[in-house]
Amino acid sequence: MKNLSFCHFVHEDPVGITRRLSLAISSNNVFKGINCSHFRAILGFGKGGKLDPFISKLCSKSRILKVLDIQATSLNQIPNNLGNIFHLRYINLRGTKVQTLPKSINELYNLETLDLRETVVHEIPSEINKLAKLRNLLACNCNYEAMYSLLSFTTGVLMQKGIKNLTSIQNLCYVEVDHGGVHLIQEMKMLRKIRKLSLTLVRREHGDALSAAIVEMKHLENLNITTIAEDEILDLKFISSPPQLQWLRLKARLQKFPNWILELECLVKVRLGFSMLKDDPLQSLKNLPNLLNLCLWDNCYDGETLHFQNGGFQKLMTLNLSRLNKLNSIVIDNETLISVEHLTLENIPQLKEVPSGINHMHNLKDIYFTDMPAEFVESVDPDKGQHYSIIKHVPLVFIRHWYGPNFYDYDIRTIN
Repeated sequence: MKNLSFCHFVHEDPVGITRRLSLAISSNNVFKGINCSHFRAILGFGKGGKLDPFISKLCSKSRILKVLDIQATSLNQIPNNLGNIFHLRYINLRGTKVQTLPKSINELYNLETLDLRETVVHEIPSEINKLAKLRNLLACNCNYEAMYSLLSFTTGVLMQKGIKNLTSIQNLCYVEVDHGGVHLIQEMKMLRKIRKLSLTLVRREHGDALSAAIVEMKHLENLNITTIAEDEILDLKFISSPPQLQWLRLKARLQKFPNWILELECLVKVRLGFSMLKDDPLQSLKNLPNLLNLCLWDNCYDGETLHFQNGGFQKLMTLNLSRLNKLNSIVIDNETLISVEHLTLENIPQLKEVPSGINHMHNLKDIYFTDMPAEFVESVDPDKGQHYSIIKHVPLVFIRHWYGPNFYDYDIRTIN
């Protein structure tokens, strides 16, 4: 492969003419003798060495580079002359220490993908709105160093006026719309090729503009909306539902269950949180013909009983019920949830007994009981639990307990 100038794996040896470079960064010596002018693609990985001088050299010397993938490296800063590499089509800075983007990014008129996930970049310069070929702008940061919170777990970025010029954009995640408000959302009506859209810090007064914008997004497949606060009411009034929508994540207080969801025949995944619905949402969701994954989280439902009725959820494979504070009973009829393979019940403080209907869910492969009441956990103990027979047929049953302070700080044990 080296003889074809296709790829070279660098440790600390000089490199000749190489088109595609993979850097296993372990020391500063890696970069000595590298001629940057011939590269078309660079893949870097590893936290060692100082990558910043190499990237600075790259921006000065390279003109034909198309792919720059340096995720999870020690890079701290992007040089101001990044725009010199005007053939760039793909930039991946995920997991680096980069904090800002240079204004010269507007010169990368061939750029199609910019990945800023797990960086601390918070403000996208207005110059990016000149990139008419940009298809994917991925920017979010997840907080794994604290107890889970649906509102604060994921943060997005600020976008500036002129976003309407990103007419090729297909994937836009996550934008904090509180900064640009109604005017920014109104510009989104022009993003008619968009397939995935994630918005955070949404306010009640954004509802009408957001509804009008989404109606124009005929190719939308994935929609994620999070309000600015748990009690922020959001009323989306669609003249017609996005016909291709497959994933819906709606974290907002709802006055009632949105009827437009029932029209989404392509919908395969639904996550609802903060909704505080007074009526059982299952009665509305049960007949979605292609629903595979359902998550009801964070007081999505304000009632005491959820009832999975006969004939509903025929294709559902994954069910997650989490942090429903008033829920004390789950009724599962014999002829429902027949395809479910993965079940999670998490932090439902008033649910003291295992739903007996689990006994009829013959396709279950695993169950996760996380931070459930002590009485609940004791009832499924294989030796003395009075309800162990209900879950005995399930191959894997996990008991998890969060001890903090970080997101992944769990004790876990298996009882099956």
